[in-house]
Amino acid sequence: MTLLYDDFGSHAGDEPGLEPETIDIFLDPGEYFVGDALFKPRTLLGSCVSMILWHPRLQFGAMSHVILPTRVGPRSSDSESVAEPLGKYADEVLELMIDELQHAGVPLQQCQAKIFGGGNMFPRQKVNDRLNIGKRNGEAAQRLVKACGIPIVAQDLYGIGHRQVIFNVRNGDVWMRQFPL
Repeated sequence: MTLLYDDFGSHAGDEPGLEPETIDIFLDPGEYFVGDALFKPRTLLGSCVSMILWHPRLQFGAMSHVILPTRVGPRSSDSESVAEPLGKYADEVLELMIDELQHAGVPLQQCQAKIFGGGNMFPRQKVNDRLNIGKRNGEAAQRLVKACGIPIVAQDLYGIGHRQVIFNVRNGDVWMRQFPL
């Protein structure tokens, strides 16, 4: 279930963070998380996007804070060897999350996805779709998750302003609050 709260305190006992047995994890841009029901990752998104994967029966999930859809140019480093995938690119972080989920024994075909973010942080500036990074991030996340055969069960993309997103790995709930500019 995805809960879209206008006010996180709207229901006593349902507020994110009231479960003392969970460990809060804050994801900065370019970071990702993979873990079990003991954790509750959270992040703040502007034009960035969060892809959340969750396995209901195993109560195991993954969450990202994507900055860009893909790396520009070849995936190589200064040492001329192939660079490791990074969490800041949608295509690469999805690869990392899937690898870690599979390593933990999570059957990917039984997971579900939720995608959030892609907000327009500069609404007064007119940009075409090619330069709209929030839109490009959202479209890339949708395309990549669908290509993996994971159903997208909830999403809240685009609009104006930033979002706070909290993922409860125990039950798959996601609390999202959008803050307009």
